[in-house]
Amino acid sequence: MARWQYEKGLHDVGDGCFAYLQPHGTWGLSNAGLVTSGGEALLVDTLFDLKHTREMLDAMRAATPAAARIGTVVNTHANGDHCYGNQLVDGATIVATRAGAAEMDEVPASLLATYMRAARAGAAGALGDYLLHCFGAFDFEGIAPAAPTRVFDGELTLAVGDKQVRLLEVGPSHTKGDLLVHVPGDRLIYTGDILFIHGTPIMWAGPVGNWIKACDTIMALDVDVIVPGHGPVTDQQGVRAVRDYLVYIRDEARRRYDAGMAPAEAARDIALGDHASLHDAERIAVNVHTLYREFSGGRLAPPGPIELFGLMAELARKPR
Repeated sequence: MARWQYEKGLHDVGDGCFAYLQPHGTWGLSNAGLVTSGGEALLVDTLFDLKHTREMLDAMRAATPAAARIGTVVNTHANGDHCYGNQLVDGATIVATRAGAAEMDEVPASLLATYMRAARAGAAGALGDYLLHCFGAFDFEGIAPAAPTRVFDGELTLAVGDKQVRLLEVGPSHTKGDLLVHVPGDRLIYTGDILFIHGTPIMWAGPVGNWIKACDTIMALDVDVIVPGHGPVTDQQGVRAVRDYLVYIRDEARRRYDAGMAPAEAARDIALGDHASLHDAERIAVNVHTLYREFSGGRLAPPGPIELFGLMAELARKPR
């Protein structure tokens, strides 16, 4: 979508709303948003560490006085690249879905700091190299948890000055507690990681049907501006591309599950076809394991993060 250039920094997307973009949207390089009206401000997501979040907040304060008085932070889900910077927004109410808030305890920043210390020390071999590739640009030391202070189920409407902001729960899908931030008066939506534009979606939770339904929800809304969790500002064509990937991977994984192929073998075997140009293609390893768990009715135990990142490291080294 050429109306806004995909460049790092704050972009005015109209009528007091902003998108903060971090090209090229790979691991940890997430987007955020700011909604302002009547001197009030709502922040959609913080970033993966304190340095990146400070840089974003400084850009927002330079652009609008309202950013100095952020009263509400909405975390679209529990992944750290959307919430680890929460502690820097002093005094704000932090809002998330009930499921999203509960999931934030599962991967604290201190755990990633431990992994990264081992990777930098060379103790993890090829896996460590891959972790440095994914997360080497971030500093997870000294991040204090700042949990949501208001949770909800289903739907919640907030007021920001004269603007109405609708929070729509669409998880579990990408994670256990995803939500969309819809600003109907501005025909705008912030989608969190329901949308990866030009990058491979990663399905930590599923079920895939919920994620497909979330894409359908976005396409049914009367919006002109769609700010994804990763990648450039997009339109309905971008939403359809994510939906198409999910349907394709679901169907390809199902055929291999029914044929008795192991999930790691299936991840190696699936040709990406029309989706081969997406970056971070190795995330198919996580997607196939999640789909297999769904196909089995939950009987397959989920692999741990080290196993999953090890398989992604392997796939990243091999041309597909």
